[in-house]
Amino acid sequence: MAAPLDGLLVVDFTRVLSGPIVGRMLHDLGADVIKVEPPEGDLTRYAYPRVGSTSLYYAQQNCGKQNVSIDLSHPQGATIAQQLCEQADVVLENFRPGVMEKFGLDYAKVRRNNPGVVYASISGYGQTGVWADRRAYAVVVHAEAGLIETGVRMRTDATGVPSPPTQAGMSHADVYAGMAASTALLAALFARQRNGGIGDHIDVAMAEAMLFVQDFAHWDYAPADAHDPDRWPTLAPAYSPIVTTADGRQTVIAGDPAGIGVFENYCRALGRRDLGEDARFATLTTRRDHRETLLNILRDWAATMTAGDLAVALSDAGLANGVVRSVGNILDTQWAKERGVLVAITPAGSPAGSPAGTPAGSPAIPVLQSPFRFTNAEVGVRGEPAYRGEHNSAVLTERLGYSAVQVAGFESEGALSARPPRKPSSGTARGSW
Repeated sequence: MAAPLDGLLVVDFTRVLSGPIVGRMLHDLGADVIKVEPPEGDLTRYAYPRVGSTSLYYAQQNCGKQNVSIDLSHPQGATIAQQLCEQADVVLENFRPGVMEKFGLDYAKVRRNNPGVVYASISGYGQTGVWADRRAYAVVVHAEAGLIETGVRMRTDATGVPSPPTQAGMSHADVYAGMAASTALLAALFARQRNGGIGDHIDVAMAEAMLFVQDFAHWDYAPADAHDPDRWPTLAPAYSPIVTTADGRQTVIAGDPAGIGVFENYCRALGRRDLGEDARFATLTTRRDHRETLLNILRDWAATMTAGDLAVALSDAGLANGVVRSVGNILDTQWAKERGVLVAITPAGSPAGSPAGTPAGSPAIPVLQSPFRFTNAEVGVRGEPAYRGEHNSAVLTERLGYSAVQVAGFESEGALSARPPRKPSSGTARGSW
């Protein structure tokens, strides 16, 4: 079956995460993606852990992309990049505003020769405004856009114990900006079909993406008279308890036990309808004032049960729940195996399971599958993570019409470069970068 984006050409100038995740998603949907990598390499190539010479961080975001390594500061390198952009349906970049303009690769210049291009710029604070030129990584945007402060405040409200600022364990701002850019790109490609083939420039700010996905941001910007002093955000994740069962497992239960419409479900699960007649728990306000007492009742009850029995009791009472797991734990579940959540890419670039012809001593590279499944289209991870400059010759000869001799000349003069792996030693995948 054909993939939804078969035949679409994406030129991806991005690095690290917010942009590469977009290219990976478009590639998994069928697009041909050319990653343009600088001579110093994408920072994630140096990350650990690794399989052989391959960084799993790099592989997760770049698996299957063709790779050309271009020095954009070299005049011929900039020309080659401009020529690729002339053929592209989509151009991705996540530099600070103004960087692409230095190389003649900004949207205004690209669209002169390619009016149909859909061009996405991802940055920390957007292409306009007083913060446009600021450097931004996810950890900074988390602080600036309220994620840390909101989380601290809600955790403190829920426990009554001061909670110090704590960074998130993943790069939310990068991922959400990438998801937003992917959605906008697909919309712009759809719109291009209806408006005479004219493309568009998409400006995605990581900070705005972070604000958009915070479902309790309205708690801060609501007018003062919109608040009720006897109400609080009972659906907030910070108010959902974590309890420990008799077998030492931890379980998360969705919903604040003190909340309206949720308290009754907890009473049903505990078999304690009498709690509703207790003056301490009779109203939302009194339950909030005695929240710790209510939580202790819940904890004591959970401590008498196994995680399995607790799950049944909570589910029967209409309370969603789940065991606290690591990524490794969930990947080892029957659910993950049935869904094919983790796939192993062989050095031949195909999912493991038909590894015939795989060189001995070349272990497969594990990569998380895309989160979407189609009924009438073939989608998902395909291809392997390329070494830097692996497709210099293929891309320039097949797409731009250069000869192999010309490509070799560009490499000798420094416009192009490559870093192929050294000859593999026993037990090393694709050698060493």
